[in-house]
Amino acid sequence: MITTGFGFETTALEVAQVADLAGRRAVVTGGASGIGVETVRALAVAGAEVTIAARDVDAGQRVASSLIKATGNKYISVAKLDLSSQASVKAFARNWDGPLHLLINNAGVMATPLTRTPEGWELQFATNHFGHFTLTLGLFNSLRAEGARVVNVSSSAHLMGEVVFDDLHYERREYDRWQAYGQSKTANILFGVEAGKRWASEGITMNALMPGSIATNLQRHLTQEELQERIRQSGAATKRRVKTPEQGAATTLVVATSPLLQGRSGLYFEDCNEAQPNTGGVLSGVAPYAQDPEAASQLWKVSTETLSL
Repeated sequence: MITTGFGFETTALEVAQVADLAGRRAVVTGGASGIGVETVRALAVAGAEVTIAARDVDAGQRVASSLIKATGNKYISVAKLDLSSQASVKAFARNWDGPLHLLINNAGVMATPLTRTPEGWELQFATNHFGHFTLTLGLFNSLRAEGARVVNVSSSAHLMGEVVFDDLHYERREYDRWQAYGQSKTANILFGVEAGKRWASEGITMNALMPGSIATNLQRHLTQEELQERIRQSGAATKRRVKTPEQGAATTLVVATSPLLQGRSGLYFEDCNEAQPNTGGVLSGVAPYAQDPEAASQLWKVSTETLSL
């Protein structure tokens, strides 16, 4: 198990202070809000050239301008990316030029009402998994150019749902927005398990993480009462501690920069350290089905066939 010396209260800037990313190029999806902003800030402080990939380009430009002033790093830019649109994702990948050393798959939607993309896909799976899957494969040659790390921001919500391969998009079963969110977050972890097997010889690694419970606009579809009810229903034995966005971005920075992860893929981190197996009754640790190599292989096959990649 990888332990880093950091923990629950560590901030992303504290991790950045011991990282040297000079000459490294990074993309952060959803970098214009929430923990994405703090991820961009910390990467910039560590010396990286950072592209904010955002659906709202104007918001991204405001964040970029603010962070350039705050960090003194002028190499922060913005590019359009709507993960729910395969056309937008492919355009972003097609327009990327040169090597890419860090791909932070941070953006996502959570517990949305049943919504379908034009293809008929359930929105959470289409955005949180399919969008990032197409983006990562589309950037493969840039990632391969110098070796890279891909970081998938997952969630303890993966404990709420396996990937149901025979009904990914709730065409036959009753829609449950938390279960749907959970399967998309499980997919984020499984993606790294299979990518690690396929891409090890290319020097590309991929790992996932749980940032923590953080109040961000990710929860815009939920009332506070709904959030608390979900935690109660989950059977969590203890009250969850809430992190600041600065603390929430710390585990992302660890997975992106720690030398302890060199050559490692398919792992899942929380509170800046590799997570223990989930023991039930708590919303922590990693579920065995989220690291099952057979499920990871099946997810890759389904994803490439569905997306024609």
